[in-house]
Amino acid sequence: MKIGLIDVDNDGKTGKRFPNLALMKLSAWHKQQGDTVEWYQPMFSGHMDRVYMSKVFSWTKDYEYYIDADEVIKGGSGYCISLQNGREVYNKEADKPLPFEIEHIMPDYSLYGITDTAYGFMSRGCPRGCGFCHVAAKEGKKSYKVADLKEFWSGQKYIELLDPNTLACEDWKDILWQLANSGAYVDFNQGVDIRLMTEKKAEIIQKMRTKHIHFAWDSYKDKNIIVPKLKMFKDITNWERSKVTVYVLCGFDTTMEENLERIQIIRDLNFNPYVTLYDSQHIERGSELKRLQRWVNNKWVFWKCGSFDEYMKM
Repeated sequence: MKIGLIDVDNDGKTGKRFPNLALMKLSAWHKQQGDTVEWYQPMFSGHMDRVYMSKVFSWTKDYEYYIDADEVIKGGSGYCISLQNGREVYNKEADKPLPFEIEHIMPDYSLYGITDTAYGFMSRGCPRGCGFCHVAAKEGKKSYKVADLKEFWSGQKYIELLDPNTLACEDWKDILWQLANSGAYVDFNQGVDIRLMTEKKAEIIQKMRTKHIHFAWDSYKDKNIIVPKLKMFKDITNWERSKVTVYVLCGFDTTMEENLERIQIIRDLNFNPYVTLYDSQHIERGSELKRLQRWVNNKWVFWKCGSFDEYMKM
């Protein structure tokens, strides 16, 4: 078969953004069957037996060109998740999970020319069910192990772990030790749930090679849980802002005063806050939230400028 691939988020330009894991797995499986696989290009590819289109983000504009193929298959969160009335809604009928034999194959990293980084999931699902996140609806409100590290890692220098909530998985110890024992640099791509941090978990994470770790403080009401956990993690690891970033979700269910308080607490711990805006595509460019984001996320300005009020006068 002649197989074509379209990374819709990348707008046809491979390597422009984060690589699409599903397409790398599809490529690996089809090549294993003896099929030819290539990026679909409407002016040059010619007729295809099958074309796979995948996108992760619902706001990405769909592929707009004619596709010359006997069969076109669309998949990914970008097709089965939509934003409705301020909440992400999951459409099960539009979801096309990969078959078991494709889901559990070593990805074809050559598709993106990747040589030093491995990408994959060791667990899926999350018990949180946050209104701004689709994971619980799509993967279930329980974190569960789905793979060992060797399924997608074969000695690469870097590991991008895509798990939504590793610390909520009952097999967290096994997963963390596999990562620590790999000797690779580990990036928890989706962040680590600081609310579930314990001394033992922090001690294992400290043994990992990691350039940076990300936590999230999405809701102000979690203050009495998150602040002590952040302090505990700092006491055990001695890591500070060069290695720790805390995402601060703004524009969902918090006031500006609550946003500023969270940012100041993180700053006082000598961690780096990083502002993420809910539904940022619909927030006006010059708004207070956009200016807050620019102040906090420009680290040179943030650590030189003592307060948001001072920044607003600049």
